[in-house]
Amino acid sequence: MLINPTQDIRKIAINFLEKSVQERRLLLKEFGIARYDFLTQIPLTEANVICVVRFLQTPSQLKFPILIGVDLSGLILTDINFIRGNLTNANLRGTSLVNADLIFANFTNADLRDADLRGATLNETIWTGSLVDGCFFGEGVGLTLAQRKDLQHRGAIFSSSDDDV
Repeated sequence: MLINPTQDIRKIAINFLEKSVQERRLLLKEFGIARYDFLTQIPLTEANVICVVRFLQTPSQLKFPILIGVDLSGLILTDINFIRGNLTNANLRGTSLVNADLIFANFTNADLRDADLRGATLNETIWTGSLVDGCFFGEGVGLTLAQRKDLQHRGAIFSSSDDDV
């Protein structure tokens, strides 16, 4: 299903989010963005409609996904690659991002309460205003000592070490 400029991309996005996981996978293949399998799991919300519209409008420019405001709460996103992903205002509450590649990801004002980031690569990430109470970082691979301390003060949990607060 190729999208042409005369089609209402918002309606296509809503229709996509109303489909089953299997139907979504087939459509992602047709759109040439099958590597973004997490789109098969996201619920139909206004924020997710906007996210899907962004993906459909510029499928060739998705190397660094724009996920502003997306609702990924409670999803299992093990090993996902969100390098340079913009997750500003994203809902990641209770999400499993175990072993995720999150280098240069922006979590400004994101909700990561009770999320699991064990084994995630977190170099050069941005955490301004993010909610991290109960978020488990494991070793916190790639975080600076200052980031680690800041996140701990805001309720993040790390594997035991000598520098814990």
